[in-house]
Amino acid sequence: MPQLIQRIILILVCCCALARVNGADKGLTIAVIPKGTTHEFWKSINAGAKKAEQELNQQGTKVEIIWKGPLREDDRDQQIQVVENFMTRRVSAMVLAPLDYQALVKPVHNAIQAGVPVVVMDSDLKSDRYVSFVATDNYKGGQLAGEQMGKLLGGKGNVILLRYAVGSASTEAREAGFLDMLKTNSPNIKIISSDQHAGATREMAYQTSQNLLNRFGREVQGVFCPCEPPTIAMTKALRDIGLAGGKVKMIGFDAGSQSVLDMKKGDVQALVVQNPLLMGYLGVVTAVKHLRGEKVPKRIDTGVALVTPANMEQPEIKELLYPPLDKYLK
Repeated sequence: MPQLIQRIILILVCCCALARVNGADKGLTIAVIPKGTTHEFWKSINAGAKKAEQELNQQGTKVEIIWKGPLREDDRDQQIQVVENFMTRRVSAMVLAPLDYQALVKPVHNAIQAGVPVVVMDSDLKSDRYVSFVATDNYKGGQLAGEQMGKLLGGKGNVILLRYAVGSASTEAREAGFLDMLKTNSPNIKIISSDQHAGATREMAYQTSQNLLNRFGREVQGVFCPCEPPTIAMTKALRDIGLAGGKVKMIGFDAGSQSVLDMKKGDVQALVVQNPLLMGYLGVVTAVKHLRGEKVPKRIDTGVALVTPANMEQPEIKELLYPPLDKYLK
């Protein structure tokens, strides 16, 4: 009986391998699923995925990228539905940025069980069953922001942390890194608010920013926001009440075009910048390597940099601030 079971397992493994090879001959279909489709960050992810698609096809590997995600970054149900639909369609693999590290676990596990491998990008998932995690070291990014805030304020003052959204692993890691760095390196800096969440849109973030500044505007010296929407919204709110231009030190996250413009104007003192184009590119490439049977790292760090007015014109920084989206998104 044990020998019979071993033979059955061997046959099944061979059949799976053959199916994978045949699927590769017909072409691979990779579903790339962002947290949302509105903000510039996700357009850079899309551009990176398209870059990988172009290069792989030029190298002789037939790959089609399908880009689909929820409109808003707080629509868990819609993202779950997208994952389930791609599982039903039996795409070759998924590259997913889970907008909630817990809510997406079951859909991802179901997809994997159905034979659709999943590469996680940008924001972590409470699981170890995915192929690989392709992302920024978000905790380190938060630490960079905390270190810079300490320098800007000379180690003392009052700071607001405007959080992003509950369940967003990437931004929660940034927030933790920021707070831990201030606690360690700048113990005389006081966090006067750290319990407010901006929400998924600029409009929501702007309203929250206004409320915070109405309450703390006379005593705050620094603000940190952990991603693109609240960064842009808080900067506008500071400008609207005459606290921009460095009167309140503003540190944000991500290289949205408005945030870069705000830095040029002097309203943003630092941005912690990721490489979303590389993230999207490596997400797709990693999925394809896995489908080929190649071994891939469980964790791929796509890098993070602190950008200030002093270094924003350096060539390597300009590449991060002005990704060539038009080259890949036509």
